Amino acid sequence: MEHRQDEPVYVISIAAKLCDMHPQTLRLYERLGLVKPRRMDNRNRLYSDEDINRLRQIQRLTRDLGVNLAGVEVILNLLEQMEQMRAEMQAELDRLRAELAKRS
Repeated sequence: MEHRQDEPVYVISIAAKLCDMHPQTLRLYERLGLVKPRRMDNRNRLYSDEDINRLRQIQRLTRDLGVNLAGVEVILNLLEQMEQMRAEMQAELDRLRAELAKRS
């Protein structure tokens, strides 16, 4: 059975194993706002595949590239802004194409 990328399915111990991190590291990243797992009953954290991918991205930045956590936050924020701008540009292109198609 498949699930959506944003569907929270992994408890913290499984998420930590999938990312080869200690659960305390995941808690730290949550406190810093680098990852936002969903909470069940305001207690247990559940991580989605998107969260796992983000954790792996943080891991690459810190371990492989030597970026500190403040730098990771800046990089992730910039990447999110770029993705939002890309989506807005695509929506505008689609709108313009539809408008041109009406005129033809």
